[in-house]
Amino acid sequence: MLGICYGQQLMAHWLGGSVRKGNKGEYGSAILDVAGPGPLFAGWSEREQVWMSHRDTVADPPAQFEVLASTATCPIAAIGDRARKLYGVQFHPEVVHTSRGTALLSNFLFDICGCEKDWDPRNRLPALEDEVRETVAGRNVFFFVSGGVDSTVAFTLCLRALGPERVHGVYVDTGLMRAGETEFVRRMFDELGAGTVEIDLAEAQFLGALADVVEPEAKRHIIGEQFVKVQQRIVESQHLLDGNWILGQGTIYPDTIESGGTAKAALIKTHHNRVAGIQKLIEEKRIVEPLSSFYKDEVRQLGRELGLPAEFLDRHPFPGPGLAIRCLCVGDDAELRPTEGGYVVPVLSVGVQGDSRSYAPVLAVDRFPTMDAALQNEASEIVNATAEINRVIARVDSVAPLSAMRVFESGLTKVRLERLRAADSIVREMSKSSGLDAKVWQFPVVLIPLGSEDRPDSVVLRPIDSIDGMTAQSVGMDEQLLRGMAARLLEIGGICGVFYDLTHKPPATIEWE
Repeated sequence: MLGICYGQQLMAHWLGGSVRKGNKGEYGSAILDVAGPGPLFAGWSEREQVWMSHRDTVADPPAQFEVLASTATCPIAAIGDRARKLYGVQFHPEVVHTSRGTALLSNFLFDICGCEKDWDPRNRLPALEDEVRETVAGRNVFFFVSGGVDSTVAFTLCLRALGPERVHGVYVDTGLMRAGETEFVRRMFDELGAGTVEIDLAEAQFLGALADVVEPEAKRHIIGEQFVKVQQRIVESQHLLDGNWILGQGTIYPDTIESGGTAKAALIKTHHNRVAGIQKLIEEKRIVEPLSSFYKDEVRQLGRELGLPAEFLDRHPFPGPGLAIRCLCVGDDAELRPTEGGYVVPVLSVGVQGDSRSYAPVLAVDRFPTMDAALQNEASEIVNATAEINRVIARVDSVAPLSAMRVFESGLTKVRLERLRAADSIVREMSKSSGLDAKVWQFPVVLIPLGSEDRPDSVVLRPIDSIDGMTAQSVGMDEQLLRGMAARLLEIGGICGVFYDLTHKPPATIEWE
């Protein structure tokens, strides 16, 4: 048995040890000191980077367990009872930012447990096609495609398994899309199979339902329910309710984990694939999700096997709810609160700390973000030590000093969405021309209602490095590129400042809502 993070704590609690609340959190990168040689840490150096996400900690291990590793914050970071083959680690070996995590899992599976290796995402296409045909069982499949990697690969896989006459796609333009996105998607799917995907224009429906909605979870739920209403309208008008059609989705494994792995994990990502209307289809067995066992990097690998061009597969992930969750809203005007090292901005962003969602204010620091990652490391320390916040941003440039800015009441309006769309377009253009987009996994551009009377919004840049989206590191940018990008962003009407998100995942999620 291997207990990971909460699993180590639960194992200690059940077997007679003790668990207590830590003096401070430990979220993000940490250095693990390995106590000595042993089967679990075979191949590890005495000190290795690991990825943490906890505040509670094991205070006393159970009898017969030895402490195998520690960090500066967590004296009991790994425990083991070799005789009974029971092990626990406080860190996450399954994520890419634990440098030797794969080796630890291999040690546990193949050396301690004696398992045989039988999983390889390569050459899985024939088996996946068989699974699609078995699940669909003679019916046809319709997709609501987004143009992202996941839905494109899932759609193409079903095309290959069933043929174009049995697969139909609808792309819903919600009015929450990036500049040029609908045109790109139209061209992409025409190349995959002309006539298999139609475009449905539904901007008025979505923006009307979202008017005056401020609360992030409410926005996600409304978007999800509007998707269901669009689906209902389309399937009824096209006679897709006669039992011969089922729904196809590009849901991948992290969506499943963050949407419902545990009672509280359901709060980490309220995914639009899992709102009540979609859940009903799942319960009726009218859904096929061929990628639900795969991570993002594995999905891209499957896409390459399917022959999808790199232009599609190398696109940065983009959230299903679109720009709505990158355009933050606030119900009332508010002042910034000066604090040691910066200003607390009363705009709530979402974090993932342990096994629960946290909405908390943001700390803004008036220091230019440099390439050396010193501020990122400092940001981690600040969030770990301060429960009040879960994200730190640094001012790149602004037309007003940070001390004079304030937060303004704001909604999800067409004006603000166009402002964000323009900012996103500039960032994508400059990232591509500089080669930065090929060096980062994702680059969200966020609009927050922080500024001055005549310029009430600011842009937050969020370039991150990841493999599967489960964890992510904030990465630095070249100073000349960053200053040039900020200068162009400040030319957009209504934009007061440009900030840089310094926070890793955890404690902050990749997106802001």
